Amino acid sequence: MTRLYGLVLAGGKSTRMGRDKGSIDYHGVSQRVFASRLLSAFCDAVFVSCRQEQVPTLEAELQPLIDVFENLGPTGGILTALHFKPDAAWLVVACDLPFISDRSLRLLIEARDPSKVATAYQNPNNHLPEPLIAIYEPRSKVGLLEAVQNGKNCPRKFLLNSDCKLILPETPEVIANINTPDEYRAAISKLTAL
Repeated sequence: MTRLYGLVLAGGKSTRMGRDKGSIDYHGVSQRVFASRLLSAFCDAVFVSCRQEQVPTLEAELQPLIDVFENLGPTGGILTALHFKPDAAWLVVACDLPFISDRSLRLLIEARDPSKVATAYQNPNNHLPEPLIAIYEPRSKVGLLEAVQNGKNCPRKFLLNSDCKLILPETPEVIANINTPDEYRAAISKLTAL
């Protein structure tokens, strides 16, 4: 099986949140550090996808991977990783998923099917793939590049139109993206109650 690398997607501008989502502390450290540490238990190496101007703000323990495919949202970060290590599979996790855990990553890795383009969680509410907590196999690069060349840079649509394996999360919270101050307050409240 191909090597597995980890990628924390932290290059977004966080306009709805009003502050860098990767720097938010849900677990005693920034979310980008928390996600990187989780990934490091399963991956040969872990990188943080970011923009050039974010590098000085990253914690010393993090390895930045500066987007070379710019202005494409998360697809740019995923493509940058696949370009950087084209022979590796990438376990991708967005920096706005505070409910991810060791267990949720382990379940995804155990379900991995390298014969598919990707292995991803499926949202139990709308049955759509969750592209920002997924494993992208090396062959996904060709399809993602093709989609971008056709003006389509939505990773969810890419997964919908590709041969991927989808699994259900143990709880819907695992795949909950926290994008606004209201969602942040609700997430903090839930995490405190756990």
